[in-house]
Amino acid sequence: MAAAADSVPAGTFPSFMTEGTLLCRRGEYGKALACFNNALKLRAGDKDCLVARSKCYLKLGDTENSLKDAEASLQNDKTFSKGLYQKAEILYTMGDFEFALVFYHRGYRLRPELQKFRLGIEKSQEAIVNCIGSPSSVKLENKEDLCFISKQAESKKANQKLQVKLTKDQKCTRKREPVRNPKTERQLLGELYADKAYLEKLLKDEDLMESSTKQGIKVADLVLSGISYLDTRSEFWQQQKPIYARVRERKLRQQRWMRDKKQKPAEAGRYVVKSMEDIDMLLTGDCPEESCKKAERVLKTIQGWSDDEVPNKNELIGNLHSCIGNAQLEMGQMEAALQSHKMDLEVARQNDLPDAVSRALDNIGRVYARIGKFQQAIDTWEEKIPMAKSSLEKTWLFHEIGQCYLELDKAEAAQNYGQKSLQSADEEGDVEWQLHATVLVAQAQVKLKDYWSAILNFEKALEKAKLIHNEDAQKAIISALDDVSKSFIEELHGRREETTAYSFKEGSFSAGSTDDDNLEKDTEGEESERSTEHRGGEKQKAAAAAGTREDHRGPPQEGGEEGGEEDAESKGEE
Repeated sequence: MAAAADSVPAGTFPSFMTEGTLLCRRGEYGKALACFNNALKLRAGDKDCLVARSKCYLKLGDTENSLKDAEASLQNDKTFSKGLYQKAEILYTMGDFEFALVFYHRGYRLRPELQKFRLGIEKSQEAIVNCIGSPSSVKLENKEDLCFISKQAESKKANQKLQVKLTKDQKCTRKREPVRNPKTERQLLGELYADKAYLEKLLKDEDLMESSTKQGIKVADLVLSGISYLDTRSEFWQQQKPIYARVRERKLRQQRWMRDKKQKPAEAGRYVVKSMEDIDMLLTGDCPEESCKKAERVLKTIQGWSDDEVPNKNELIGNLHSCIGNAQLEMGQMEAALQSHKMDLEVARQNDLPDAVSRALDNIGRVYARIGKFQQAIDTWEEKIPMAKSSLEKTWLFHEIGQCYLELDKAEAAQNYGQKSLQSADEEGDVEWQLHATVLVAQAQVKLKDYWSAILNFEKALEKAKLIHNEDAQKAIISALDDVSKSFIEELHGRREETTAYSFKEGSFSAGSTDDDNLEKDTEGEESERSTEHRGGEKQKAAAAAGTREDHRGPPQEGGEEGGEEDAESKGEE
């Protein structure tokens, strides 16, 4: 357990990456390499970190490990543009111009908007022409069989073995080699020319050449291997950029310098470049206060210069306002940061600088989102959408707008922007942003109570998180999946209970109506019986009365009407 704890570095992956990048910029490649090693222990196989470490190895001259890291970054994603460019650069440095040209072309097909791939193609083609001449000057003949190819391969292996350790015959041959023109050699080697001159001077000391080191290696072998290495490098540099190209380039630099000298002082340009680098390094190095103060001092200085001294004065002023705003944002000074970025936007619009306008809108939206003004952030970022140049920029932009809509409980709009972000991420081929966009869509679907779709999208996001080895994301997604699954099950139970209650209610209603009908029928029967009895009683009473009258009156006589009239008249007389 103790050994495992020691193997894990104390720190986070982003902190090691930031520190390593900062050390690379300062030229401290050994320290930067240690930072990237620690970062890879925390997140093994991270392709951006592998490319960064590959750059360090290349600066340190370790082309073998540099190439291994570049190839490892391309292992899972053959279209990773940073990895393609880094591999091409390594191959170019190693002198494999043809293979370098292949990878420059691959990167250019994938990302034609990146200038570095086009420049890589041009310099590789120039180096190949410098080595073998133009294609029109090369004539191939096939007079005999092709056995010479195997002979060349055998001779190449023999030469590689001989280069490991120089023999006495080679030493003698080395001494008999014609001496290259010192002026040409000085131009090729540059600062290393003094080292070669020192080594050649040591060769004249016979006593020293006969001595050996503690490991048993002769000093003469070490000196000759050093001179051989410098000769090899000078030949490579001559192939890469011949003397005539260097002379022409030097003349062009001089002309450019003279032209710039008329426009502005050289020290002013150096001051601006150095100051902007310092401001950026302080901000990325978690020193926002110092970065802000430095930017304010530089802004005040540049504002005091004329347009002749600094031709791009307005662009620099806007850039400095942006730097100040970013530093204020990191310090938590939201209102001040908003004003600084609005100043940047105003300067950009006044001077027709579209890239600066896009940058300012981006930063203003960030500030609005941080202070909770999500609708203002949405309006600002939607204005920036037509200015987005790459699919990756659109991916981020759509994702942030969707998040703001989610905060405003506008789940449907959040879902739409999440799907747009996912589409742009698919076009870019960026797995990490595919993960973020898929999670956003799932969160919006949870708000819309579309639990089944949310579960499907969370499962897709979990696969993406496993693909990039993001353990924190995996834990968060699993927790969200549990919550959504519970909500989905509760919804199903609720529907089932509603269905059961509705069925029971329908059954009770039909049974109740039957009883009422029976009750009504019984009531009607009783009433009919009572009315019948009542009518029977009245009939009996009427019959009894009639019988009494008949008994009293006697049997009826013929001509009852006349008899009745007589009786009535007699009653009237009485």
